[in-house]
Amino acid sequence: MTTPPPHGRTELSLTPADAPPPLRADAARNRARLLEAAARLAAEHGAANVTMDAVACAADVGKGTVFRRFGDRAGLLLALLDHQEQRLQAAFMSGPAPLGPGAPPRERLHAFGPAVLRHEQDHLDLYLAAQPAPERRYLVPARVVRLTHLTLLLRQSGTDADVEPAAHTLLGSLDTSLVQHLLTRRGMSLERLEAGWHDLVSRLLPPAPG
Repeated sequence: MTTPPPHGRTELSLTPADAPPPLRADAARNRARLLEAAARLAAEHGAANVTMDAVACAADVGKGTVFRRFGDRAGLLLALLDHQEQRLQAAFMSGPAPLGPGAPPRERLHAFGPAVLRHEQDHLDLYLAAQPAPERRYLVPARVVRLTHLTLLLRQSGTDADVEPAAHTLLGSLDTSLVQHLLTRRGMSLERLEAGWHDLVSRLLPPAPG
């Protein structure tokens, strides 16, 4: 959690505290060029088939350049995923209500789950291909931002629940692999999963006023 600023106003930063410093302009352009090449390959062949060699070839650079910029294939996929994740973050941080600011915490919590479910379904192959190793799963910056956002909304809602474990529980119900299992192996519909999210949120929140 970020430290609340003065005057009782709470803010949430999209940038993790341990994020690396911003890249120089030329390095940022090179990185964007490589990610554009990776995005084209993912769109054409699926994210699971994106390789460091293919990106280097598509961007007309040496493979060593790709490795120096992203470390390994997992780093490349996470960087590509970050672009899509930033779009989702912008929607719940500054987009229109009820997902974004301007609606009560209760409404924003209800809107969050369906937004994540549909966003990840739209980019499913990328989210599945970029899944981190189990020991890194809870440290991925995008997950930390989602968790912090849910923790903040739960606290603002006035729930009696212990907000951090409750936020982990909510976020766990949106796990990409779990959702895909329920959709493909258990035959559930996306609408049923959204209804399950609303039910879980309602059970955590105090009764609606009025």
